[in-house]
Amino acid sequence: MRSLFPRHQHGLDDQDILERYAATPHPFVRFNFVSSLDGSAQVNGLSAGLGSPADARVFALLRRLASVILVGAGTVRAEGYDGGLLDEQSQHWRVARGMDAHPVLAIISRGLNIEPDAPVLTRSPAPVLLFTAAEVNQHTSSRYPRNVELIQLEDHGHWCNAAQIVRELQDRGLGLIHAEGGPHILGQFIAQDMVDSLCVSLSPLLVAGPGSRISRTVEEVSVRLELHSVLEEDGMLLTEYRRHADPSGSTPPDAPSV
Repeated sequence: MRSLFPRHQHGLDDQDILERYAATPHPFVRFNFVSSLDGSAQVNGLSAGLGSPADARVFALLRRLASVILVGAGTVRAEGYDGGLLDEQSQHWRVARGMDAHPVLAIISRGLNIEPDAPVLTRSPAPVLLFTAAEVNQHTSSRYPRNVELIQLEDHGHWCNAAQIVRELQDRGLGLIHAEGGPHILGQFIAQDMVDSLCVSLSPLLVAGPGSRISRTVEEVSVRLELHSVLEEDGMLLTEYRRHADPSGSTPPDAPSV
């Protein structure tokens, strides 16, 4: 893997990549998607067909850095999120830096359509936060495993209250938020101006057809980000765009050393 921007560099190792994607200050909301050259986020209904070893490598390292992995229930059902989401090497890396072995898993489910015995909940080695627009009461919460906390989202015009989600995560010390979709979740966060970083792996494929784009929302919203990084391997471009950088460059206490 090589770096094309902001500087040229060949033979990047994992440490180089982790330093490239380090993020301050917190909270920091990063979304990660893969897309074809012509804008499709799917092949045969899934994102996996667009990936590559380089994309998988960066994806795993982004998870390694995260305090919390945030994902919509639709993506959980389509892509599968059962069990541990980090490999053993990543777990050792995190523990050596004073982090929990596994990032918290946060799921957004508007209608609370994830059953209490769903494997994504029962097999998770980490706590699970379940955000929903449905009413949450003691009876509902008692049906779910002990590692699952239900959080009711406030109604503020968008069913997915991005600001509340970020606030709830930050209050729990989960400052580096790694979001993996789906398109409706990204669209809601864009509409509410709650995206600090967008990582897009651009696959060297053309995928004509009905595949979804990486973001969807009812209203059209434009938010400008700045190019932060471009990596390349075997024709796959791995880009990151960020909100305008904090000029202070300060590092918060909860940011892991890479």
